[in-house]
Amino acid sequence: MKLTAFSKLLIVGLILGVLFFVYKRYEPSLVEKFGAKTETASTDASNTGDASGSVPESAASENGAPTQTPSPAFNFQAPVPVNGKLKGVVELGAAGFNSFIVLVDDQKRWKLEKAEFGSSLVHEKMVTDDDVRSGLKNYIRGMLDYGVAGKDIHFVVSSGAKTEEKVMKISRGLKALGYYVNEVTPQQEGTYGFNCAMPQAYEDKSFMVDMGSGNTKLAYRFEGKITALETHGSKYFQKNLTDAQVAGDVSRTVGQVPVSHRDYCFIIGGIPFELAKQVRNGKERYTVLKAPSDYVANGEKQKAGLNIYKAIAEETGCKTFVFDWDANFTIGFLLGLK
Repeated sequence: MKLTAFSKLLIVGLILGVLFFVYKRYEPSLVEKFGAKTETASTDASNTGDASGSVPESAASENGAPTQTPSPAFNFQAPVPVNGKLKGVVELGAAGFNSFIVLVDDQKRWKLEKAEFGSSLVHEKMVTDDDVRSGLKNYIRGMLDYGVAGKDIHFVVSSGAKTEEKVMKISRGLKALGYYVNEVTPQQEGTYGFNCAMPQAYEDKSFMVDMGSGNTKLAYRFEGKITALETHGSKYFQKNLTDAQVAGDVSRTVGQVPVSHRDYCFIIGGIPFELAKQVRNGKERYTVLKAPSDYVANGEKQKAGLNIYKAIAEETGCKTFVFDWDANFTIGFLLGLK
């Protein structure tokens, strides 16, 4: 049977009517399912955070993680050295070298001129003793070319790395080249970290924390004397220690910090670096960390580090943890030299 034009028009109208009825019937569920996604995508696109990696307060996490509020600024200006001299220091680690070239004056004021982290000379072409010496010569030459005198280049092995086989091989190579390799204790590391990271104007109301993988050092100056303490590092999970056990030990250790010295904590180390990187504003030297509960751990090491950070914050009641992007305990070692 051949349909007339009017019959075709009726059929089209009937189909459109059925479709309209179905849409109206299920409109609420369709809007809930598709409309919310469109709105969320728009919100995410307009709240991606700035170049520093911080996330605006209005950007809620989809996985239920705490939202982050803007980090307050720490507007301290470190004193600038006058008629300073270039000095270099290299921290020897199992995974590589961290090197620092600083300008230091006779009042121990200093300014970081160059930093290099994780140079993997340990793993690259350093098989024989000759390879080690050759690689070290090239590495040292870079500091000499920058303007550091040979007698002003120093090498330091941290307390947690001096027994590493690779570090011992490099130490032998340096000694063959006429360089002395300085081995330090955890207490010395804490003192050096304090001398580097603690602004003099804050000494009577602050303490210092250097959170490493093998151990964490704490230090403060009270009645003219620096006290350095040691507790667990951020790789404690490899020793089958529980979070609760470590938190208790950390709390007892940091509990020794005088109440009068808990207004500020100047904090350095690997995990604090990772936390500060998330909220740094541009190229600022000092970054105030978020509260421990504002971070979501990425991996076991960061989880352990946050557990230590949380224990320190809860025990001391300190609200302002300041990360110094230029500080390292080896620079404190340099400042202690005559």
